[in-house]
Amino acid sequence: MSSGPVTNVKDLQRRPVSPSGGALLFMCYQTLGVIYSDIGTSPLYVLNGIWPSSGPLPSNEDIIGGLSAIIWSLTILPLIKYTLISLRFGTEEGEGGTFALCQGLYPRPEAEDDDRTLTSDSGITKSWRQTARGRHFLARFKWPLYFWSLFGTALTLSDGIFTPAVSVTSAVGGLAVAKPSVINKITPISIGFLAALFVIQRFGTARITAVFAPVTFGWLALLAVTGVVNIAKYPGIFRAVDPSRAVMWFVRTKQYDQLAGVLLAITGCEAMFANLGQFNALSIQLSFGCFVYPSLVLAYLGQGSRLIVDKENVFSNVFYQTIPGGHNGPLYWIVYVFSILATLIASQALITATFSLSQQLINMKSLPPLRLVYTSSLVQGQIYVPTANIILVLATVIVVGVFKNLGNMTNAYGFAVATVMIVTTSFIAIQLYCLKQQPIALSILFFLVFGFFDGLFWGASLRKVPHGAWVPLTIGFLLTALMMFWTWAKGLEDDFDGKNRRNPRHFIINQSLRQTIAPITAPEEKDLSENSDEDYPTEVVTTFETPGNEDGGGLRFLNHTTQTEIDLARIPACAIFHKLTAGRGVPHSFYAFIQHLPALPRIVVFLSVRVVPIAYVNREDAYNVTKVRSIPGFYGVLYRTGFRG
Repeated sequence: MSSGPVTNVKDLQRRPVSPSGGALLFMCYQTLGVIYSDIGTSPLYVLNGIWPSSGPLPSNEDIIGGLSAIIWSLTILPLIKYTLISLRFGTEEGEGGTFALCQGLYPRPEAEDDDRTLTSDSGITKSWRQTARGRHFLARFKWPLYFWSLFGTALTLSDGIFTPAVSVTSAVGGLAVAKPSVINKITPISIGFLAALFVIQRFGTARITAVFAPVTFGWLALLAVTGVVNIAKYPGIFRAVDPSRAVMWFVRTKQYDQLAGVLLAITGCEAMFANLGQFNALSIQLSFGCFVYPSLVLAYLGQGSRLIVDKENVFSNVFYQTIPGGHNGPLYWIVYVFSILATLIASQALITATFSLSQQLINMKSLPPLRLVYTSSLVQGQIYVPTANIILVLATVIVVGVFKNLGNMTNAYGFAVATVMIVTTSFIAIQLYCLKQQPIALSILFFLVFGFFDGLFWGASLRKVPHGAWVPLTIGFLLTALMMFWTWAKGLEDDFDGKNRRNPRHFIINQSLRQTIAPITAPEEKDLSENSDEDYPTEVVTTFETPGNEDGGGLRFLNHTTQTEIDLARIPACAIFHKLTAGRGVPHSFYAFIQHLPALPRIVVFLSVRVVPIAYVNREDAYNVTKVRSIPGFYGVLYRTGFRG
C-alpha cells in the first residue's frame, strides 16, 4: 500500500476516523465484537451477585427494587455519562480513557516544522488551549493530577486481568448446570479457553471483529428475545422502570452492600471509553444506544420476571435456569454456546483497551517503550502489544488458578471499575472548566451529580477490599509506582537534553567566514514546548561553503570551559547523531564527542525520526535533508516512516 505525497506536517496530524453512511454502520457493527461483550455478558452473573444462591430468597418487591437499581445504573452511567458525555472528551487523535483526559490537560508539545524531531508518534497534539483561568491551577497541581490519572489507568489495566478470568469462568460454569460431573474441571477448561483467546490477539482488531461481531450480535439478540419471552410471564416487572423502587429497596432492606452486586451490571463502561481509539465516538454512541442498551434492559427485566414467578426453581443460577424451554431444551444449548463465545469476547474489550492504553502511555513517556504492532492500515489506533499480551495471559491464568471459583473472583472484581469511574468524573469536571471554558457552576454540578453515583458504587465495593479486592488495588499501586518513576526519569532525561543542546555556530568557528563568536554561557533553561524557529541551528545563515580537507578546512573548536580554541581535523568518516526529542540545537552527545576527540568526520548527520499517521510513506517523501551551509559536511535529516513501516 502506498501513501500520497507528504507535504505539510499539519496534514500529518493523527485524527479520529470519521466514516459516514454504510461505512459508519459497518463500524457500529464492528464495535460489537470488541467493546460491548464485557457489559453484554453481565446478565450471566449480576442477579446472583446481588442475591447469592446460598442466601435467602428475595421478596417480589426486593426483586423489582434490585432491577430498578440495575436499569437506572445502566441509564445514568454507561448511557448518559459515558456514551453521551465522556466520548466527547477524547483527544484530537481520537483516544479515550483516563490517561487521555490527563493528556488533554498536559498535551505533549506539537511538532510544527519538519526540522523538529519526534521519535514516537507525531500526532499527539494539544486537544484544547489552556485558558488563563486554568493555567495556574494546572501548573500547581500537575503531579497530583498526573498521579491520579496514572492510578486510574493502572486500575483499568488490572481490570484487564480480572475481566477475562471472571467472564470465562462464569460461562464455563454454565456447563456444570447441565453436566454436574464437570464441576471439578471448570478451572482447567477456563484456562484452556483463555490461552486460545490470547493466542489470537496477534491477528489484530479488524480480523477479530470479523469473527466476534456476529457472535456478540447474536448473543445480544438472544438476550433481547429471551427477555421478551420471560417478561410475558409477569408483565408487572415493568414497575422496575420507576426509579423510586430502587430507592425504597435500599431504604427497606438497608443492605448497602448489595450495590456492589449492581456494580457488576455496568462493568465494561470504562472499556467503552478506553477503546475510543479503536473506533470513533459516533459508532459507539449509535451501537450502544440503539441496540446494546435496549437488549440489556430487556434481558434483566426478563430474568426478574422469571425469578418472581419461579423463585427457588431458578434461584440457584438465575441466568441459565431462566432460559425458556429448560436446561435440556434446544434453546438452552444455543444460548450456552453463545454465552461461551460471548464471554471470550467480553475479555476482548479489556484486552484491546489495555493495548490502547499502553500505546498512550508509551507515547507520553509514562511507560517503557514496548513493541507496537499496527494491525490496520486505516485505523492507527488498532494495535497489538505482544509484551502486554504475554503479561495479561500469565496474570489471568494465575488469577483463575488461585481464586478457583467465581464467587472469590467477583469479590475481587468491581472495585477497580468503581475507582476508575471516579477518576473519569473528576477529570471531565476539570476539563469542563479549564479547557472547555464552561462556567465553574456546570463543572461542579457535573462532579456532584455523577460523583455521587460513582461514590455510591465505590463505597459499596470498598467493603470488598479485605475479601479479595486488595489484589487489583495492589496491582494498581505497583503499576502506578512504575509509571510515575518512568515519567519522572524520562522527564529528567528530556530536561538534560533540552538544557544542554547547543547551536553549533557557538562552538565551531569557521575561520574562512571570518566570523567572530563571543563566548557564551550555558544555555538558558527554557520550556521545550516554547522553542522558537529562529533559534533552530539548521537555519541558513550564509551561502558560503568551503571544501573539507584533512586539516579541517579552517574549522576550530571553541571550548567554553577552558576558553581555548582547538583546530579540528576532518577524518574520512560519516557520523550519525540521533536527536531524541524535539527542540533546537544539536544534541549534547555531539558536543561531548568533539570535546573529547577534537576532530570532525567529513560527514555529520543529525537524524530525527518521526512516525506519521499514515500506514506507509513513499520513498521519495521519507527523507527531508537540511544542509547546514555555515559548516561544510553538516546535515540535518528528518526520516518519516508510516506507522506500519
